[in-house]
Order: sequence, then structure tokens, then C-alpha cells
Amino acid sequence: MATYNKRGYKAPKPKEDKIDNEYLDNVAIDETDSTTAEVFNSLDETASRTEDFVARNQKLILGIVGAIAIAAIAYTLYVKFVADPKEIDATTEMYMAQKNFQMATDGTASDSLYNLALNGAEGKLGFVKIAEDFSGTDAGNLANYYAGIAYLNTGKYDEAITYLGKFNSDDVILKALALGALGDAHSQKNQMKEALDFYKKALSSDENDFTTPRFTLKAGSTALALGNKEEALKFFTDIKEKYESSTEAQGIDALIGLAQ
Repeated sequence: MATYNKRGYKAPKPKEDKIDNEYLDNVAIDETDSTTAEVFNSLDETASRTEDFVARNQKLILGIVGAIAIAAIAYTLYVKFVADPKEIDATTEMYMAQKNFQMATDGTASDSLYNLALNGAEGKLGFVKIAEDFSGTDAGNLANYYAGIAYLNTGKYDEAITYLGKFNSDDVILKALALGALGDAHSQKNQMKEALDFYKKALSSDENDFTTPRFTLKAGSTALALGNKEEALKFFTDIKEKYESSTEAQGIDALIGLAQ
């Protein structure tokens, strides 16, 4: 028998089975056998306990939040009105000391200029006073480095060790230089073991073409002076193999011969 669809004709939707809500209400669910029910009951109990805790300790919680907010505001005000101006003042004070230090490093009446850099000149503070008065600032920290190097170059090795020991930096080159300078100060005091330890620290702080061959040579020479020929040979060989174009590589074969 032929079938056809009449224009506009839509097939009736199948009837959906209706679920009696009253039937569902009357169905008993055994919660003891339902893991899901246990989970939801547990969550309800936890939420209820949390609400009770918040209600009982509302003043305490608000107090803690308030204290955190006050601390954050205090820190912001400290940075803006205390730390930043202090940093600017320290940097301004240090200009003359840096100028004298640079001229001393260039070889112009070095001892007297180092002393001016340390103790101040022309109404400006020297590195010693800057490190003391502006402790906690970047400039104050840097003043420790300058003071340590100035004392080292004027033969005051104990003072050099004191100030260089206070200095700390995230700059790997400057950190290596400070550690190496500590090695130099101990070496001048004939404390060779301590000197070798600081040269090794300088080497481990960073590897580069500037500080590494310099302190590798000093470490090798110090190890040789201590009678550690095997260790000295390793340092000298590293220079020959890794830094053959460096100034420190000149005459390295002779040192290798001494260490063998």
C-alpha cells in the first residue's frame, strides 16, 4: 500500500511516560547503602561546622584580616616615605667617595684617595659611615664592598675581611669579585687555607671569562703553596684547556710543570 506525506503534515510525537511525583516522594532511599548520600551528609555537616566557627569567631577573623591589611599599608608607606628617600640620600652621599675610589684605583695618590673614600671628603660621607648610617639600603650594602676593597689596597686586611664579609649581591660578577678579594685578604695574612676556600667559592659563584681564569690561577697557586700539587695541577690544567686566550694562561705550562 503506497504511503505519502501530506504537505504540512507532522507526525505526532510519541507520548512520554509520565512519572508520578507522588510516587517518587513515597520511594524510600536507604542512605546506609548510598555512598553518595554519605558524602553529601558529610559535606552538610562540615559546612554547618564552618558556619558555626565563623559565627563564633567573627571578631577574631575580622581582627586578623584587619591586621594583615594594616601591615600591608604600613609596608607600602615605609617603602614610599622611608626606604626610597633613604636610598636616594645614600646614593647622593656616596658620589664623592666613589669618585675618590676611582681615582685611587687609577693610581693617582692612591693611599690618600682611598682614605678619603673611606672617611669622607668635601662635606660628604665616606664608605665607612655610609655603610653604617644607611644599613639596609642597596647603597649601604655596596659601600661595604667599596670599603673592603679600599682597606685591602691600603694593607688593612682585617678591616677588609670585616667589610667584605658584610657585603652580599645578586650580581654574580660582583659577588665573585668580593669572594676573591676575601681570598686575597686572607692570603696577605698568610692564611692560605682560608684563602683557598674563598677562591673556590669565587669560582663556584659563577663561571665567566673575566673572574674565572683570574681566581682559578690564584686557587692553583695557593694550592701549590699548601703542597696540594694534585689540586693545583687541576686548576692550572683548567686554565690551559678552557681559557687558553686569557692573560692567566701565559706561562701556565711552567706552573703545570711545577705541579706535576
